[in-house]
Amino acid sequence: MVNRTEPGGDALTWKEFGEGHLAALTELAEACLAADGGLPLFASRPLLRARLLQARTLGVWHEGSLVAAVGVGTAGQPATSTGLVHPAWRERGLGSRLLSWADEQAGDADLLLTTESWSPGAEDLFTARGFERTFAESVLRHDLNVLPEVARPDGVRTEPVTWEIGPELFETYRASFADRPGFAAPSAEDWLAELREDDEYRPDLSMIARGPDGTAVGFLNVIDSWVDQVGVVPGWRHRRVGAYLVATALRALAGEGAREAWLCVNDDNPAAALYRRLGFRDAGRRARYLRRRH
Repeated sequence: MVNRTEPGGDALTWKEFGEGHLAALTELAEACLAADGGLPLFASRPLLRARLLQARTLGVWHEGSLVAAVGVGTAGQPATSTGLVHPAWRERGLGSRLLSWADEQAGDADLLLTTESWSPGAEDLFTARGFERTFAESVLRHDLNVLPEVARPDGVRTEPVTWEIGPELFETYRASFADRPGFAAPSAEDWLAELREDDEYRPDLSMIARGPDGTAVGFLNVIDSWVDQVGVVPGWRHRRVGAYLVATALRALAGEGAREAWLCVNDDNPAAALYRRLGFRDAGRRARYLRRRH
């Protein structure tokens, strides 16, 4: 533990944090999300554990309150790190000092920075320190008080997902994304297992769309109140299939009493314009930054 008095007279304590500090980490994450937007799930304890309770941690405390924190995972290549600075404590050099500490902990490994609550200031810091943004996506929110109207495409019908059609669901996913740059399909077993093991996966609200001959032409997966994945096979794009699937899912969520729905969309995904036309609004961003040692 290190106690420091900053130039402005603020007494700060720098020390490790752990499981017993989850409440303080939650408050810090919620403050950052309120200021910057981003992935609302970031303030949940499972994700906070995964991102911040790493092998090495360093927190900054002022009068008993956690004002900044960083965790570094050093088990893999690259090393990974996530950090937060309370909005009221920014522009005082805390982020830069935590980043330097994370860099030291990574040693000779490449370092991947993860931010679920992106801010322009963080991007400026990361890029100035030689990190390259490798991934970015928008977090979008839909107020379910106002629902889009999308006519059913001619010849298309939908049905809820069942595990019996799991292999077909996977093949529809694979066919829908195979032409995306950098797409690397997981195995069907791994992809379906991830859905099965997610307690919040909603097969009853998830859908597969079929053309007139019964062939699958698109799909949509719902996890809790999130539109998790939407895909349309190439030959059926630009026929309202994706829009119809999303609108149907939003109506189903609203019918259950949900007040909002969420989704994330990659910066290079042309579907972002569609989601915004359907009423989704920007609610922040999340990103990844990588610096290679060699």
